[in-house]
Amino acid sequence: MSMPGISLAGKVAVVTGSSRGIGKGIALMFAGAGADVVVCSRNLDGKLELAADEVRQLGRRSLAVTVDVNRQADIDNLIKQTMDGFGAIDILVNNAATAVRAPVMEQSEEDWDKVLDTNLKSYFLCSRAVGRVMIEQKRGNIINISSVRGIEGTPGRVGYSVAKAGVIMLTRVLALEFVQYNIRVNAIAPGWIMTELTASQWKDPKVRKEIEATIPMGRWASADEMASVALFLASDMSSYVTGQTLAADGGITAA
Repeated sequence: MSMPGISLAGKVAVVTGSSRGIGKGIALMFAGAGADVVVCSRNLDGKLELAADEVRQLGRRSLAVTVDVNRQADIDNLIKQTMDGFGAIDILVNNAATAVRAPVMEQSEEDWDKVLDTNLKSYFLCSRAVGRVMIEQKRGNIINISSVRGIEGTPGRVGYSVAKAGVIMLTRVLALEFVQYNIRVNAIAPGWIMTELTASQWKDPKVRKEIEATIPMGRWASADEMASVALFLASDMSSYVTGQTLAADGGITAA
């Protein structure tokens, strides 16, 4: 029996929230494995164009698209541009996210709606829209980025935690509904990751040490380490895996 390699050659991937952090890491990891990648975020700024350029430097095709993932019209435009440019969508990574840090009694209805819309509703909208393409193709792979905050309750992160827990259940339901069409759906629950969004914490020696004390592996992860998990789930190496949430958290949820 031969051992298959991790290759995405000939695949087309769409990664939301991919101008920086985990999303950009996934986009570049996928390109390195042979996929053409559509990068998208709310703003078509220099960072998004840079991500597309970096994909091209790896020898793959790329497209940068402005998308507000809370707007169905924007999602429909993303799909149209992808299909016009590449003719297929083999992989969707739902990664767009935002957070409001405050106790429940200090969070407004607007805070709640903002976090739930971006971190959960958008995953439903994107998965449903791309799902139509994948059902027609009779193949596809959806990867949702959840969080350990969706597994463990976290004070001060009520909207974020609830949304990420919802992503885990959305993943299970989508997996069961889409399996008949040869579409797999899985999720990743990252722990503490060194990205621009968490820079204020990991760059502060005191705060960083306090957080590392809660991680059994004793260190933060890099965006590339999360991208490696996504690559596994996107590839044929995980061909019998669907409906699962892989906690890439340095052992936090095990403890």
